[in-house]
Amino acid sequence: MSVPLAFRLMEPGEEARVSDLATRVFNEFIAPDYSVEGVQEFLRYVRPEPIAQRAQADHFVLLAVAGAELAGVIELREWNHISLLFVDQPYLRQGIARQLVQRSLEICRSQRPDPAEITVNSSPYAVPIYVKLGFEPVGAEQTRNGIRFVPMKMTVSPRTRATAG
Repeated sequence: MSVPLAFRLMEPGEEARVSDLATRVFNEFIAPDYSVEGVQEFLRYVRPEPIAQRAQADHFVLLAVAGAELAGVIELREWNHISLLFVDQPYLRQGIARQLVQRSLEICRSQRPDPAEITVNSSPYAVPIYVKLGFEPVGAEQTRNGIRFVPMKMTVSPRTRATAG
């Protein structure tokens, strides 16, 4: 019997859980393709203190929670850029990343009605995942501070109004 998922915004004090999940998944799937500089840069970015600072500034963090377990996390900057998206290994291939993207888009729309696009700088490992989620590459692979990424975007359709029928 599977535990139903709940989606909610990160609360103050949960930054360490978010950091632990992102670090575990990064180390397993992404770090092997990164330089030492890139790994160190990422690990600095996902420390609990910077997550808390970003959440108080121009980012929000949405969690997918299964009972007491943190199944997945997405962080968005300025209502239009995914800066983190991770799903814990036991919860892969269950549509959690898609749900996180869709639910975060609704949060974005509550702040900025009808955003034109959502962007992400995807690790090379995650490009096929983002393509399945509706993103497309908009440039070649780049490296910044050792972080390898492919710039991608998803065009967001304007919200349609229900019509009486």
